[in-house]
Amino acid sequence: MMNSLVTLDWVVIAGYFALLLGVAWWVVSQKQSNSEDYFLAGRNMGWFVVGASIFASNIGSEHVVGLAGSGAADKFPLLIYELHAWVVVLLGWLFLPFYVRSGVFTMPEFLEKRFDPRARWFLSLFSLAAYVLTKVSVTLYAGGIVISTLLGVTFMQGALATVILTGIYTVLGGMRAVVYTETLQAIILVIGAACLTFLGLDAAGGWESIRETVGPEYMNMWRSMDDKDYPWHWLALSSTIVGIWYWCTDQVIVQRVLTAKNIKEGRRGSIFGAFLKLMPLFLFLIPGIIALVLKMRGELEWDTPDQAFPSLMMAILPAGLRGLVAAGLMAALMSSLASVFNSCSTLFTIDIYKKLRPDASEERMVQVGRIATGVVVLLGVLWVPIIERLAGGTLYEYLQNVQSYIAPPITAVFLLGIFSSRINSKGALFTLFTGIIIAAIRLILEVYEDTLPVDSFLYEFASMNFLKFSAFFFLYCVAATILVSLFTPAPDKAALSGLTINTVSEEQRKENNQSFSLIDILTSLFIVAIVVYVMAYFS
Repeated sequence: MMNSLVTLDWVVIAGYFALLLGVAWWVVSQKQSNSEDYFLAGRNMGWFVVGASIFASNIGSEHVVGLAGSGAADKFPLLIYELHAWVVVLLGWLFLPFYVRSGVFTMPEFLEKRFDPRARWFLSLFSLAAYVLTKVSVTLYAGGIVISTLLGVTFMQGALATVILTGIYTVLGGMRAVVYTETLQAIILVIGAACLTFLGLDAAGGWESIRETVGPEYMNMWRSMDDKDYPWHWLALSSTIVGIWYWCTDQVIVQRVLTAKNIKEGRRGSIFGAFLKLMPLFLFLIPGIIALVLKMRGELEWDTPDQAFPSLMMAILPAGLRGLVAAGLMAALMSSLASVFNSCSTLFTIDIYKKLRPDASEERMVQVGRIATGVVVLLGVLWVPIIERLAGGTLYEYLQNVQSYIAPPITAVFLLGIFSSRINSKGALFTLFTGIIIAAIRLILEVYEDTLPVDSFLYEFASMNFLKFSAFFFLYCVAATILVSLFTPAPDKAALSGLTINTVSEEQRKENNQSFSLIDILTSLFIVAIVVYVMAYFS
């Protein structure tokens, strides 16, 4: 039988929310009359806040629920998506200097400077739709599972209460409220989940006992090349493509680094965020395996893998600590929601409204940003019942599946755009537009796969392993961008100054070299070494 929350737990949860609202109120009381302050926190954040904000905006309840669910459902290869700390390091070393030099607020704005306004319009509209259909709604769905399990309320009541509270402080406080509350939420989440992992290992009899119960093959993240679900070579390729898209080009993550005072603080923030990114393995995946072990021994009951984490938490944690972890779970939900809300309002206001109303005042821009946040909140709530029907299997697998179709065109355009000044707007636009069409066709055919003739090309296209499809799709995107660019006129190099590797001036290169020290290099190498060690251990 699962324990229920007692008075001490409620006191801890109430204390957490009081602290959170206190921080939010302090931020809201600060003057935020201009758009840079509202959307990028005045570009004045230090590395610690930047790194904590990167971690908190990434680790939402879909990770807590979904990653633990993957650990409990024999989907160990999905761990590779949590070993993308090396890609976060890549954000700071490769991508960040180009973004900072361009002085942009958003990723679509960077595409306009590198290519042309059409690329900006495409990525703005595509990102807004993708956020509402995936990030906002999936986070709300996961949050509904967590809160209904913890508090004994209905799924929709839990999702609505949290989205409304998060929406209020995000609308009023903007980016500054988001990054400060995310820092607090990251600390609460790490402490709470670490306690659950430690006590869970004790309850299961230690790590070796867990390995013996599930068997060594269960913890192998590298399946054979002919495994029907997770062939290791397609998994490695596809996860890297998704990782570069998510960590290095996605507005939600990059916006955190753009709040930094300078390149040095931003890079150190990304390195710190990469270090924190190593934690989900220990904080969420291992509790999922512990929950499976206790279920196999008849000591814990849960119906679906996505209930593994909250069920374990309610069963083994003492009063007070249970409240702290419950607060941490709600923190995860709120921080990732707040990140997406703020990024959506930034995209709409800077990339769409300002283009249509270039003479809009700074105060008007902030007002529009607040209205846009409110609209995104409403759209996310309306989409939740649909996600509830779509999310079969584990939520985490569902999320990675969809992202594997979104990532290839955008990853190809950003990488090639930075590495080569020969790539032009026609090549980028051709890839972005045909890419979205191919991704949409694949998703629609996947839904109707059962109705297709088994020996037809369409059936082959729809049933191809999603990891394999993603790798071939990326190859197409790279080829399309290069070929169309080569058969059309080259862009003006003078207009690309500082935006590609071979147009960086000697002065810009010198400035970048002065922005890091030996400690930055050593910590980056240390993080990469940990990633390699974990990959070798789980093999």
